[in-house]
Amino acid sequence: MVILRSPEEIEKIRASNHIVAEVLEGLKELVKPGVTTEELDIYAERMTKKKGADPAFKGYMGYPSSLCTSVNSEVVHGIPSERVLEEGDIISMDFGTLYNGYYGDAAITVAVGEVTPVAERLMEATHEALYKGINEAKVGNRLGDISAAVQTHVENAGFSVVRDFVGHGIGSKLHEEPQIPNFGVQGRGIELKSGMVFAIEPMVNEGTYKVKVLRDGWTVVTLDGKLSAHFEHTIAITENGPVILSKVM
Repeated sequence: MVILRSPEEIEKIRASNHIVAEVLEGLKELVKPGVTTEELDIYAERMTKKKGADPAFKGYMGYPSSLCTSVNSEVVHGIPSERVLEEGDIISMDFGTLYNGYYGDAAITVAVGEVTPVAERLMEATHEALYKGINEAKVGNRLGDISAAVQTHVENAGFSVVRDFVGHGIGSKLHEEPQIPNFGVQGRGIELKSGMVFAIEPMVNEGTYKVKVLRDGWTVVTLDGKLSAHFEHTIAITENGPVILSKVM
């Protein structure tokens, strides 16, 4: 069942997502060669607590950290550690909060210093695909319109969309219905209605779309060892079009 949120609920979800957006902006400034992913995690948790919220991921299904830090060939759910970021890396940071009973969730991928042209193109295509999907989140459209828009843009850019992990509804739970694949057929799926709140999150690989989970039970990596990028926004569908909730106001 897909929950339709009231305007008041959407404002509460926006407040949680505003904290996510502020934390991610701060993390973006911290990313540089020599920084560890554990330091980024500590910053994210400290800033979240300072704002009166709780990190949404820590303890969720046993996840050990507040932030997901996925470097280079890591797709999602990378666990922060003593790993030191190096010049030329790219790092995807996925972060969520719980604030006054409602969840926020967003992700960005950031270059560590100077990166290769293919890394730049991958990040650009993934970011663009996110907005292609958001633009289709309109009343009367179908869920497949979002998915198809993401897939078409990614594949036209010469990359592939991950199929094993998808976007999701969000609100009073971190993961709600529906699942939102980054691949699909235009005109298929549920009809989109005002009040739906989605976390749309393209995960895009340089090479094959196939992935595997490492022995830690969390970290997802590309099967061919090539790069991956990840961008995510939480959005609300309204009569006036999609509204991005996870941005700094």
